[in-house]
Amino acid sequence: MKKIIGRILIVIIPVMLQIAWYVMLFGVINRSLSGHLGDILTIVFTVLAVLFVLSLITRREESSYKLLWVLTIVALPILGAMLYLMLGNKKTGTRLKKRLNKASVELLEKSFLEEEKRGQTETDEIIQKIDKDDLRLGQTLKQLAESTGFPIVPNDTSKYYPLGEDMYKDMLEDLKEAKKYVFVEYFIIQSGKFWDSIVDILELKAGEGVDVRVMYDDLGSIGTYSVKDIRSLRSKGIKCMAFNPFFLITSQLNNRDHRKIMVIDGKVAYSGGVNLADEYINEIEKFGQWKDIGFRLTGPAVRSYTYMFAEFWNAFTVEKIPDELLLRSSYKNETCDNGYVLPFYDSPMRVEPSSNVLFTEVLSMATDYVWFYTPYLMLGDALFDAFLRAARRGVDVRIIMPGIPDKKMVYRLGRSYYRDLIKAGVKIYEYTPGFVHAKAFIADDKLCGIGTVNLDYRSLFLHFECSSIFYKADIISELKKDYQNSLSKSRQRTLEDTKRNIFGMLLDSVLRVIAPLL
Repeated sequence: MKKIIGRILIVIIPVMLQIAWYVMLFGVINRSLSGHLGDILTIVFTVLAVLFVLSLITRREESSYKLLWVLTIVALPILGAMLYLMLGNKKTGTRLKKRLNKASVELLEKSFLEEEKRGQTETDEIIQKIDKDDLRLGQTLKQLAESTGFPIVPNDTSKYYPLGEDMYKDMLEDLKEAKKYVFVEYFIIQSGKFWDSIVDILELKAGEGVDVRVMYDDLGSIGTYSVKDIRSLRSKGIKCMAFNPFFLITSQLNNRDHRKIMVIDGKVAYSGGVNLADEYINEIEKFGQWKDIGFRLTGPAVRSYTYMFAEFWNAFTVEKIPDELLLRSSYKNETCDNGYVLPFYDSPMRVEPSSNVLFTEVLSMATDYVWFYTPYLMLGDALFDAFLRAARRGVDVRIIMPGIPDKKMVYRLGRSYYRDLIKAGVKIYEYTPGFVHAKAFIADDKLCGIGTVNLDYRSLFLHFECSSIFYKADIISELKKDYQNSLSKSRQRTLEDTKRNIFGMLLDSVLRVIAPLL
């Protein structure tokens, strides 16, 4: 709480100064216009409101997002237009996009050029093999690879972790073996057993000459990490940066780094839903048992996670990663016989939302079953319809949600979707031991995806996220076993459970409208 209050105070001062500056400026302009500035601004923002509404109607956006801004602008033309300019227009993330594009170009020109060429060739060959088994799936994976720019590669080893504490133990052992570099990127970092034990090893490794870099999301860790903590890490020889720092109220606050990545020497990568805080390994209890999942990769797929980290780090810091360090981490061209994997990251800067499209596609082509883990449920129209259609045609569609919520209003919003989903045949379960933070899907025993993407608007459209899609890999059966085990600990919801009175229906309708803000 102290960290949050401190950050709020730091933000309030420049915001107040900014407001004072605008008041003085408007006062000067108003006097020069003989007191008619207010009338002029009213006309300008009313015209802008009309133009914004017309623009929203024609844009390729989720209808819930468009509806929220249309209602805001129509109800409050001046304030609504100003808010849309600051927060609603995705073009306001241009600065982030330019810096990421620049970093990407520089990495591909130097460290990753050969890997990209090899990846493109290998992806084409792999897609041809998948096409022979399932042409529809091959088309989907090819489109995902092309739209995200990440290759499909042979899967070496992929270890599944049904709980964060299981992954934690292996992380520590792998970190102890680091020889060249350690890259750490997480949404939330918080001092405690989990993070402190990692820092102890990172400090030792930095002293041995290992290049250690830590990146965290500034807003995600606003109550758990601060500039003081950054200084502490740097004093230990660990490079550290906060992504998209929260200094002023700007549109880019929406674009958070929700990714979870750890890369060691270009040989091992960890990802999944687990953040670096003690509740994620059940060292402390907040909402019952914290059910989270993750995975460990070796082989060529690690190169993709190395690139993800390097692109972000080089885009937003002056301490660039040396090219020779990345070049030395090239994986050996070994034959891997454990299916295929496509690691990628979602970006709000892309025209199409990668994971939203993928989930819609998976639901549309499944013939047997599609099962999801998600902590939050806020579906846009396209994905919502995909769930309904898949269940109605006889596909076994299931969703495991938390039994104990971490955010009650968001939890209520998620439950507002239950009735329509259950009526269509979707089976919804709530994990009775506690909170589910896992994010994954599994389909027809041959495809699964594990990563950081929630089934909510922020994950699907506004945040930077990362996932790995596995095809015919042994991790699929491990995820399925874990899912079935979680089902045995969950309560299935029924239509009888979803009855609401008129006030509940009204509240749920309001929550649906403001869902993109939650």
